[in-house]
Amino acid sequence: MGEALKIKEKKNVIERFGLEAVPSQLRTTSGMEYAMIQMAVSVNAGNFLVPALAVLEGGLSFFYAVLATVTGAAMAFFFVSFLALPGAKYGIPAQYAIRSIMGIRGARYVASPVRTLTSLYWFSVQTIGGTYLLKELIERFVGYHVSFIPLALCMATIMAILALIGFEAVKKITKYFLPVLFLGGVVMLYIFVTTEQVGMTFQDVFRKDGINSVGSFVFFASLAFVQYVSGVSSASDMARYGKTPKQAYWGLYLGNVIGFSMTAVLGAYTATLAGSWNPYVVSTQMTNSPVFITIIFVAAIFSMISINLSNAYTGGYSLLNSIPRLGRIRSAIVFGLVAITLSAFPALVNDAKVFISYLGTFIIPLSAVIVCDFLFVKNLTLKERDFEHLAHESYHYNKRGFGCIVVGMICYLLLPESLSPGFVTFVVTGAVYYYVSRRSSHEIDG
Repeated sequence: MGEALKIKEKKNVIERFGLEAVPSQLRTTSGMEYAMIQMAVSVNAGNFLVPALAVLEGGLSFFYAVLATVTGAAMAFFFVSFLALPGAKYGIPAQYAIRSIMGIRGARYVASPVRTLTSLYWFSVQTIGGTYLLKELIERFVGYHVSFIPLALCMATIMAILALIGFEAVKKITKYFLPVLFLGGVVMLYIFVTTEQVGMTFQDVFRKDGINSVGSFVFFASLAFVQYVSGVSSASDMARYGKTPKQAYWGLYLGNVIGFSMTAVLGAYTATLAGSWNPYVVSTQMTNSPVFITIIFVAAIFSMISINLSNAYTGGYSLLNSIPRLGRIRSAIVFGLVAITLSAFPALVNDAKVFISYLGTFIIPLSAVIVCDFLFVKNLTLKERDFEHLAHESYHYNKRGFGCIVVGMICYLLLPESLSPGFVTFVVTGAVYYYVSRRSSHEIDG
């Protein structure tokens, strides 16, 4: 029976598993494979934004911009990896697991739509960043003016179609792309180090040390934390194909931290050197070597495809949890159509700091409740009672959880940037939720 199921699944080019658990015989992804996937999806245009902004708007030096953003991101990835465990243990997608935390309706009508919006935003940011590079290179070497919007829509459509295939597409494509992405990063660093730009050399970049403002350092660490902690609501989507929970956890964590560290170095260095946020674009402007430009161009396109496969894959599952009748394939198609449309609006990148902060208003307290409930109330395990509630749909809303989220939102909106609203809100919301839950012995709200 198991072999027959495996053979049948291999024949299906498009993944058809929806909210049901992935069979154990199909959970074959190792920790190393997960690390390779996460490293591949980390080095991309959208992830350069926060490290670059730490330099351009925060006034931080190269070293401290990298240190701040890597610290914040590493803290977020710590929690994200723990929330991969429901997928790795039970084979279920993230938003279905979150039903046991936020309630059936709480997950479907609140948590899942927020995750869908987050995935849509980052899909469009990645597409816009990659389109700028493609447009730059076409005009530079072909001499033909290309309109931004049709090019962006074309790129978004290709990635949405690939994401429709499912996890195997994500796994295989990122695995093959990783060497090219690594080579692209090495080439960009070589160009930056050996080329003088605006009177600044490699040594000049490293001489600009020190922190103009401790508040700025903490704020951008917080901003990086805000950007990545939202992954707690999607981590299980990938991990449900893991060999073991341990391999899924460490594979995701190490891959994310290593990948983002490379990204932070490139983003902060580009901002310090040239006053711009996109190393793919800047590095190609600093060299006339056809070989280097080709490598960077291919790496940029591969990075955009890799991360957006992940964004569209997890975003499709969030939408599926909100509207189960769509089914896995139709939810992926609907998500893709909306993502394609949003990719035609460059303002999503130009005002990234504002959008990330607004997303954090709800994402941070929601993520805090999810993390606190799974780590400290459920002790990293979904019990039989949790699955009974899911099966009978008797647990509608986690009223205490949503009450704490409201408190967290108020805290986030009232705190000034200098007090690092992302960090503080996460800690305060989690602490309040833990206290309330323990005090009431985590009674189930109907």
